[in-house]
Amino acid sequence: MDHATPLEQALHVARALVLADIAAGEVADADVVSLVEDSVTHRRWWVEQWPEGVDYLAGLVAQDVKDALLEKYGRWPLCPVCAHGEPHALDVEPELGPDPHWVCSEAGVRVAAVGGLGPVFHPGR
Repeated sequence: MDHATPLEQALHVARALVLADIAAGEVADADVVSLVEDSVTHRRWWVEQWPEGVDYLAGLVAQDVKDALLEKYGRWPLCPVCAHGEPHALDVEPELGPDPHWVCSEAGVRVAAVGGLGPVFHPGR
């Protein structure tokens, strides 16, 4: 029987979703996985201070990792929708809300739910 608290369950889900996306984007090396763990640690504290934010964890962890990757490695995840123009990263929307998605702000389209980039980057797998 699983005795994990709702907070721990939400943190595990957020971690798994973001790890799935970094694996799909083929950037899941040890340093990047550490960025995910750093975010989960920080967000654990954050949601302990504001328990109503538990539903926002997946989007916040995704945004934290995206921001950390930008600082260390460059834009991620790159938009698979726009074939022309400068390469740009997808954004997480809503910025603070449940059911986060990766979106292309330039094209104005939802690309995938957080955790769902695999089929986008690797169709047919």
